[in-house]
Amino acid sequence: MATSATRAETRAERTGTATSNGRVQGVLLALILLGLIALPFFVYPIFVMTVLCFALFAAAFNLLLGYTGFLSFGHAAFFGGGAYFTAHVVKEWGWPPELGLLAGAAGAAVLGLAIGLIAIRRQGIYFAMITLALSQMFFFYCVQSAWTHGEDGIQSVPRGTLFGLIDLRQTETMYFFVLAVFLLGMGVIWRFVNSPVGMILKSIRENEPRTISLGYAVNRYKLGAFVMSAALAGLAGGTKALVLQFATLTDVAWQMSGEVILMSLLGGIGTLIGPLVGAALVVTLQNSFATSAFPVTIVTGVVFMVCVLLFRRGIVGEFYASRLGRRLGFRQGG
Repeated sequence: MATSATRAETRAERTGTATSNGRVQGVLLALILLGLIALPFFVYPIFVMTVLCFALFAAAFNLLLGYTGFLSFGHAAFFGGGAYFTAHVVKEWGWPPELGLLAGAAGAAVLGLAIGLIAIRRQGIYFAMITLALSQMFFFYCVQSAWTHGEDGIQSVPRGTLFGLIDLRQTETMYFFVLAVFLLGMGVIWRFVNSPVGMILKSIRENEPRTISLGYAVNRYKLGAFVMSAALAGLAGGTKALVLQFATLTDVAWQMSGEVILMSLLGGIGTLIGPLVGAALVVTLQNSFATSAFPVTIVTGVVFMVCVLLFRRGIVGEFYASRLGRRLGFRQGG
């Protein structure tokens, strides 16, 4: 009887701790949301919108690397492809912005399906090199294609009117639209990661042969994660095209794939808010040194080396692994 009572007390304590941790995490997330809502009143809104676009891009990439364990060197194809698709249908076909973003995400998903069908048959460095090669093929297609306007890109992309009612030409209105898109994308990622499919993807990351032995068709799950990541990257690229009102070859260049890898590593692989922190850091450095004679790539490289040496799990990952993070119930990969 005493043992049963002790066990009941232990379960009650654990339940109370989990509830308390959940409340603390909820408060922290609410503070982050309030900060994002208030931020454009204190910081240049275009800068914050750019950070949110790249944060969603990094989160989409992190969905593949952090939760499935596949390193893609070709995600610029999806980000830039989404930007081109959205810019084209909005400017040339006169589509409203909401349909333009859907076109960008759908086009990137189709592109991800085509690349994924080839790439997921390999693992490790071979997977990474295949994605890079196919991404470069898409880059050269964009260089030579007429509808992308080659090196000039698609300029003067109109932001349009959302649902025929909300004028997105107003910067403040555009910011809250971008914030809504960002939160929607992050919500999709959170739901995907915490679904049964997400659990299977994590098992593939930890031990793929064992997952196969349990009877799961791992290639289908890997392809699904790849396409989902590509679609969200396309959504981020399309949003960026509306914010900055252009889509250029820079969006599909291999350097863009390197930047999103850097953002994810700096923020923390396998964390939900890590990409936001990493994107904010990288975009801030790029903007701060844009007019400087000192190369921003060197500064970014130094910051990356410091983070690798001191924060091997990334900034947010190290917080999760700290005593405070563990007490609050945060965990890597969750």
